[in-house]
Amino acid sequence: MAKHEGEIASSALVTNRTRGKKIRQVKTDFSGGKVIILGSVLPILLVIVWEILSRMGVFPAYQLPAPTTIIETIREMAQDGTLWTHIGVTTFRVFAGFALGTIVAIILGSFVGFYKKAEQIFDPMIQAFRSIPSLAWVPLFILWMGIGEPSKITMIAVGVFFPVYLNIVSGIMGVDRKLIEVGKMYGLNTFHLIRKVILPASLPSFLVGLRSGLGLGWMFVVAAELMGASQGLGYLLVLGQNTLSPEIIIASIILFAIIGKLSDWVLKLVEKRTLQWQDSLIKS
Repeated sequence: MAKHEGEIASSALVTNRTRGKKIRQVKTDFSGGKVIILGSVLPILLVIVWEILSRMGVFPAYQLPAPTTIIETIREMAQDGTLWTHIGVTTFRVFAGFALGTIVAIILGSFVGFYKKAEQIFDPMIQAFRSIPSLAWVPLFILWMGIGEPSKITMIAVGVFFPVYLNIVSGIMGVDRKLIEVGKMYGLNTFHLIRKVILPASLPSFLVGLRSGLGLGWMFVVAAELMGASQGLGYLLVLGQNTLSPEIIIASIILFAIIGKLSDWVLKLVEKRTLQWQDSLIKS
């Protein structure tokens, strides 16, 4: 009898846990849907007002075409296949530059963050390079590497490098010294101290740096695609300017915004899942 009661109690506990998980999942899905709806209200209103004012003639068509005209331009490019080519080329350049800049930033940032002498040697020069405008690198990279893909990817990597580097150094140096002392008290060697204490404590700053670096990567790709590109969304901007086609320019800008937002959303999901252990104010 007692055995059956125990099985019933265990089954009820499992059922309650399953229901709890489903309820939490429904609440999370509902909350996510609510955020998407709230975030879409203002853009939709702006587009409606923009369309109305354009049809009333408030905005000249040669300066600011109506949203329907821009959508039609994007649809035509999608039908003839050129849109996907431009998006694919630009996306490849951004993520190749993002990977290169991130790898260099992790190596150098970790070295500078862990060793005080390295900070004194490298950091002043890196901070000086960080102040150089992005367009100032264009003629130098063309002179060194020509107008091919290496110069464009390097240009994007430069933009990605600095925010990732700064956040890695800041995250490592911002680790509470008391945590390190506690780790040493428990007998952790240098490797385990880095893996179990320093890296988890600096991870939030590093993930913020990745998001900032990716955002700058999308900005730098425009400057990179000014270097003699024949494909890409940056090329469409130049094409629209040269052909006096504002609908192509605005379509390119909108595509930059959409793709950039989607890529940042993916990184935000990674950040959220990676930092589930944090007891932050937002969660409470």
